[in-house]
This record gives sequence, structure tokens and C-alpha cells, in this order.
Amino acid sequence: MGDFDFFVGTWDVTNQRLRQRHVGSDDWDEFPGTSVAHSFFDGAGSFDEIRFPTRGFSGSTVRILDPATGLWSIYWMNSRRGVLELPPVVGRFVDGVGTFYADDTDEGRPVRCRFVWSRSTPTSCRWEQAFSTDGEQTWETNWTMDFTRTG
Repeated sequence: MGDFDFFVGTWDVTNQRLRQRHVGSDDWDEFPGTSVAHSFFDGAGSFDEIRFPTRGFSGSTVRILDPATGLWSIYWMNSRRGVLELPPVVGRFVDGVGTFYADDTDEGRPVRCRFVWSRSTPTSCRWEQAFSTDGEQTWETNWTMDFTRTG
């Protein structure tokens, strides 16, 4: 059984995204989404597509487990850009919480990116994205997704 097997299925998603990052804002934009997730490679792979009907775009995520290291690599792509975003975030689950990191850029500045998967139950889960601009001393969470299973 793979770490992302909990995610297989269809979900309604409540998104909250900061309207402005890196300025200390607490002004959140909330919008809906729907997601369908699948497992492959006997749980060592995961794929989902999420649609944002009020935003006019969709995204997909591919997750692949390196069996030698036990680390997952998570790749994002969205319909507006039409490319596989690099670098992937890389990490693992410990005690039911998945934490994944990458060095990236945001609005032209270097950032440390962190994804956290948590609160997994049979009917719900949560994903969060945060950036650090000070070497992981502080983090600004800039996007959360609360998933509720449908059907």
C-alpha cells in the first residue's frame, strides 16, 4: 500500500490562497475545486487532476516513489503554463504527515518551498504550501486545500 493511497478517489476542494505573498498579508482568496486522484505502480505512483471552475484553469500532480531511498518526488503542472514544473518537491511521510521540500523561485526571488499533507481520514485531508525566504527560519503558508471526499 502506497503513502498516497488515501488520496485515491473524487474530492471537493476548498482552496485558500494568499492574495499577495511575501508582504505579511492575511488577505485570503477562497475558491472551490474538484479533484480526481488515481494510484499506479501498486501504490508507488499517484496522479491527480484538479479543476478550478471559477478560475478558468486546472492542474495535475504526478507523484513517484524512489524505492531505494523511500523518498517521493512531486511534480506539478497547470493548464495555463503547459509545462511540467521543476524542480519537484521531495520528501516522505512520517507518522501520517507528508513533508516535501524544494529550492525554487517565486516572483523572481529564491524560496524554499514546503508541501505538507496532513489530517488524512477516510473522508478528508489537507494540503498546504509554504515558502521561506530566510533559510527555513520562518515560513509563510500561502495556499491551503481542504479535501472532502465525494460519492
